[in-house]
Amino acid sequence: MKFKVSFISDAETDLLEIYKYVYLNDSEENAERLYAKLHKKCLTLTIFPKRGRIPPELKLLEIEDFLEIFCKPYRIIYQIVQSEVFVHCILDGRREIQKLLQERLLRV
Repeated sequence: MKFKVSFISDAETDLLEIYKYVYLNDSEENAERLYAKLHKKCLTLTIFPKRGRIPPELKLLEIEDFLEIFCKPYRIIYQIVQSEVFVHCILDGRREIQKLLQERLLRV
C-alpha cells in the first residue's frame, strides 16, 4: 500500500529556510541539491513509513504519535494518519530541538 505524503506549512517553511541558508552561505547549486535531496527523502515515506523511529525527545514525554527519519544531519519528523503521511518539520539534528519539538508538534 502506498501512502500519500503531505507537507504541513511548518515543513515547507523549514525547507525554504534551509535552502536560503545554504544559498546565502554556500552556493545556489548546493542549495538546490540539498533541497532536492531533502524533498526526495520525504517522498520515500510513500513506502514503509513506519520504518522511522519515535524521536527520543518525544519518547521521554511518552508521546508516540510522531516518527522520524534522517537525511544527515537533518531530522524529518512526521505523523501517519490512516493512509497519509504528514511531514511536520525538517530540523538540523545538530541543534537542541527539545523545546522546538514541544512548541511545534504539541503547540505548548
